[in-house]
Amino acid sequence: MKTEQITLTTSITATADLSASKNLFIGFNGGLCPVDDKALGVLNDNVALGEQAPVAVSGIALVVSGAAIAVGDAVSTDAASKAVPFVAGEINGYALDEATAADQLIRIKLV
Repeated sequence: MKTEQITLTTSITATADLSASKNLFIGFNGGLCPVDDKALGVLNDNVALGEQAPVAVSGIALVVSGAAIAVGDAVSTDAASKAVPFVAGEINGYALDEATAADQLIRIKLV
């Protein structure tokens, strides 16, 4: 079982329906994080539009992968706000687990 070690959580008003977005990167605008943008953090629970969304902003968070990722890879976000290997844009963390494909839950050390 993979665990999180979140050292700081904040909240932000959800500007989109995040009712199926737990463990995805969240932007500073309260919605899903755009491709290659800097994320505020990782959503800790599913929330509806207008609700306060709990966001892990520091520590180790569980994040859904958007592609295969190797341990130690720097990660950014894809179009679905999932973790993908960094190519361009902003680094949002480093993989502590391997993902062999998309839609796997892995630990990311947030930066």
